[in-house]
Amino acid sequence: MKTEAQAGLFDPVWPLSEMSPDAPISFGGVLTIGGYMKTQIRMLLLVLPVLGIHLLGEPALAASTVPPEGQRELMTERQPAQSQRRMEQEVRHELLMLPYYGVFDNLTFQVKDDRVILSGQTSRPSLKSAAERVVRNVEGVAGVVNHIEVLPVSSFDDRIRLAVYRAIYGQSALQRYQLQAVPPVHIIVKNGHVTLEGVVANEMDKNIATIQANAVPGVFSVKQNLVVEN
Repeated sequence: MKTEAQAGLFDPVWPLSEMSPDAPISFGGVLTIGGYMKTQIRMLLLVLPVLGIHLLGEPALAASTVPPEGQRELMTERQPAQSQRRMEQEVRHELLMLPYYGVFDNLTFQVKDDRVILSGQTSRPSLKSAAERVVRNVEGVAGVVNHIEVLPVSSFDDRIRLAVYRAIYGQSALQRYQLQAVPPVHIIVKNGHVTLEGVVANEMDKNIATIQANAVPGVFSVKQNLVVEN
C-alpha cells in the first residue's frame, strides 16, 4: 500500500482498493485516523470550497468578474466598432429628419473616431448649418467638419431642377419612388450641369433616370452616381 508521502492528501487517483479502514495516517500532524476516514475527509475538503465554505485559515477565492484575457481583448475590439455603428445610425437618422432636406439636396457623411465629416450639396444655405447643428447633438460626437457645398442661387438652375424632377418622377416606371418621404433620386444642379445621386431598385431604373434627365432642354451634362440597392 502507498504510504502517506507517496499518495498525498489530495491525490485524485488514489484507488479505494488500497485503503484499509485501520491503516494509520497523520492529518495535520495531530490526528491519527484510518484510511476510510481519510477518504471521507478528502471528499469533504474537495466539496466544501464548491459550496462556498472555507475552513479557518484557508484563503477564500472570490469569484472573478474579469473575463478571460482573450475574451477581454475581443470585447475591447468590439466596443469601438459597435459605438461607431450606433453613431452612424443616429447621424443618418438626424440628417434624414431635417425638415427642409429634399430631393434637390444631397447630404453625405463619414464618421472618423468621434468626429463626423459632412459633405454633399444643398440649394439652401440654412440646411448646411442645420445639418451641422443636429449632428453636433448626437451622443459621442466630439466635432463636426462641415464640407457641405451651398449651390449658387440661379433661376436658370431652378428651372432645370423642376424640369428634371418632372422628367424623372413623371416617368411611369419611376413614379413609385415619388411616394417616399424623401424621394431616393436626388437632383443636384449647378450651372446647368445635373448630377443624379441616390439609390434605385435596379439597373433599368438607373438607366431610365439618366435618359430622362439627358432629355431635358437646357441641361449641359448629366453625371449619374446612382447606386443599385442590394
